[in-house]
Amino acid sequence: MKKVLVMCTGNSCRSIIAEALINKYLKRFDIEAKSCGVNPSGRVNPNAKKVLEENGCWDDSYHSKHLNSVINEEFDLVVTVCDHAKESCPVFPKPVKKIHIGFADPDGKDYKEFEKSFKEIKEKLLPKIKKELNI
Repeated sequence: MKKVLVMCTGNSCRSIIAEALINKYLKRFDIEAKSCGVNPSGRVNPNAKKVLEENGCWDDSYHSKHLNSVINEEFDLVVTVCDHAKESCPVFPKPVKKIHIGFADPDGKDYKEFEKSFKEIKEKLLPKIKKELNI
C-alpha cells in the first residue's frame, strides 16, 4: 500500500477533499491518503463535507488535524495543495518525495466553488499522484 499525505493550511477544505478523492478513486491502485494542516482549523468546512457526501466520497473518519499528528508516519508522497503549506512544509523524519499542486481556497465562498474545487482536484491531482507513484 502506497501512502499519500495531503497538506494545506487549515485542513478544512482542499486537503480533506483531496484525501477523500484519493481514498475513493485510487484505492484500487493500493493508494491511501491522509490529510493535515500546518495551522488546522479544527473543523471540516460544511460545504466540503456536503460536496463529498453528494459524490459518495465522505467518510466519518475525515477530520481536521495538525501535521504533528501524522509527521512520524511513513508516507510515499507528500502533496501540498496551497502555497502556505508548501512554504512551511517541514523536513520529515524519513526522506519522502514532495510535490506541490496549488488549488484556490473555496473557504468562505458559495457552494459552486466547492463543486469546482472537487472537480479540479479530481482532474488534476489524481493523475499526478498516479504518475508520481509510477502507477
